[in-house]
Amino acid sequence: MGAIPLHYVDLRAFSYGTERDDRVERALRRFLPEEATIDRVNSEGHMGDPIGVFSARIEHADGMRTILDALGDLPADERDRLAATLDDRVDDNTAFYTTLDKQAACEGSVRLGDGITVRAKIEAYPATREGAIENAREVFGDL
Repeated sequence: MGAIPLHYVDLRAFSYGTERDDRVERALRRFLPEEATIDRVNSEGHMGDPIGVFSARIEHADGMRTILDALGDLPADERDRLAATLDDRVDDNTAFYTTLDKQAACEGSVRLGDGITVRAKIEAYPATREGAIENAREVFGDL
């Protein structure tokens, strides 16, 4: 893949009171380049329970390639499902969304599921949803 038509990729995961922060961070690191910085913000749930919000933004091409390579480790049926649902995953602001299984990532594998949110801002000129979907197909349709 040559140039990557993405402005940036954001990853985010929550660490609830019953989870260990180091495991949540390890799950995020499954997708990130080694030098990536993960930010942590403390929050609390409705009943006052502690929640850690872990996030990382990758803005350089090499780092985005690392994330895309990790997504390429999805099982074939899940890569096909991701490619088949690209129209539903791109919004009017040219952002692509998917979620990944946090538990699987913590164990070193990659699966679609819940726990890690991926948001990729897709380049499109002019910035239209249709142009973004076309570029998303280039990036995510061929993992």
